[in-house]
Amino acid sequence: MASHGIPRFKPVEKTQEERERELKQIEEYKSLEGSVSQKVTAQEYSTETLEQISDLLRRNPEYYTIWNYRRQALRHQFSEAGDGIDSIVQLIRDDLMFLIPLLKSFPKCYWIWNYRLWLLDEARRLLPSPVARRFWQEELALVGKMLTLDSRNFHGWAYRRVVVGTLKQLGSEEESREMNRQEFDYAKKMIGANLSNFSAWHYRTKLILRLLEEQSASDEERQAMLDDELALIHQALIDPYDQSLWFYHQSLMCVFDPSVASRTMAPNLGTSERLQYLRRELAAIEEMLDGAEDCKYIYQSLIECTMLVSKVSGHMLPEDHQQVLSWLSELQQLDPLRRQRWLDLEKTLQS
Repeated sequence: MASHGIPRFKPVEKTQEERERELKQIEEYKSLEGSVSQKVTAQEYSTETLEQISDLLRRNPEYYTIWNYRRQALRHQFSEAGDGIDSIVQLIRDDLMFLIPLLKSFPKCYWIWNYRLWLLDEARRLLPSPVARRFWQEELALVGKMLTLDSRNFHGWAYRRVVVGTLKQLGSEEESREMNRQEFDYAKKMIGANLSNFSAWHYRTKLILRLLEEQSASDEERQAMLDDELALIHQALIDPYDQSLWFYHQSLMCVFDPSVASRTMAPNLGTSERLQYLRRELAAIEEMLDGAEDCKYIYQSLIECTMLVSKVSGHMLPEDHQQVLSWLSELQQLDPLRRQRWLDLEKTLQS
């Protein structure tokens, strides 16, 4: 990084030996890449070709063309195996193992995750369903370990959703329902380990809707779920400076918005019920200001909830109008980067 064109840190000068070593590595990489390209063009999918592809990917897993070469080589080996299920199982298992060190070193590389999913899809295509399902079950255990090491890796969470979705397709209806319940508990456990885990909160939102649909939940059961979620987020918001928590709180507030309520966990609340919930939320959030008067997220949530009250009721009370203007004034000081946004909202309210 530089300030006014002046580097903040003086670059470390490489020694002659380091430069020569780097140039040698570049030449080796180019030579290896050329050799692999020639063999793939000639459709020479030997063990040596696969080893060279492996070497290239260890050096640079971001090179997506080489992953396509690996797919071609594996497909050739699958065709050579014919109906030999044991051979195909071993090929897939060996390739999955090859990817483990790469995922540990490059956990956010799209191409590794994409290729791994391709391998598992090949298992579904080529193997009997029970055999393929074992691969996907092992994969769920693996991604669980990876998320334990890095619980906020959104690649890992997205991958977990795909794995769970496939396992539900490969299992019975009852197994699918049980998996949703297990995943709901898993998301809660991960939230308990790290309240800032936005991916876990988001995952929980999706699972709640599925669970309620599967149970054909009544309006009373849906409202009970809403009450539980509000209690959970209030407990978490002992740290009001954590933006991830406010994102989840904001998603819960959609339940009270008539324009989107039909797609939420409690779609059939009446107007008076929505207003009661919102007034309780406003009181709870205002209490958070005690000792956290410099937290912009609290003011934003107070404004959003008050505006939602006016949307549900069809009008804004004069005292609510003045309160929102007061909170906007605070936000202009606390959030200077978005000051124009708050000024625009203030002008809209005043007009």
